Amino acid sequence: MRGEVLGVERRRRWNDDDKLAIVSSVGINGATVTHVAHRHDVTRQQIYRWRHELKKKGLWPTGEGGVFLPIDFHVADVVTSPTEPTPPSAVELSLSNRRCLRFDTGMEAAALTRLIRAVEAA
Repeated sequence: MRGEVLGVERRRRWNDDDKLAIVSSVGINGATVTHVAHRHDVTRQQIYRWRHELKKKGLWPTGEGGVFLPIDFHVADVVTSPTEPTPPSAVELSLSNRRCLRFDTGMEAAALTRLIRAVEAA
């Protein structure tokens, strides 16, 4: 019996930078693991495996402490005078262990830092 290989070889090599870029794209603009896997022609399990591998190598946050994500603020083309106070807006911050902290933008940074640390320590 003779075997033939038909089609293109499916085994690909991914370097850590490519893996990190793919794993990091999960959640951006609502992209799910399934969407990202489909876009890069890999399985969902492969993305989870890469994330685990990157954590072991210290290239992916382990979930301890805060993780900073890029956010983009779009300010309307409205010009306000420097004396006019900006009304506070609501912010929701997801913390570890499914905790959620809601505050407004008028909160002082030092007070917010103390609050986050207290909630994380509880």
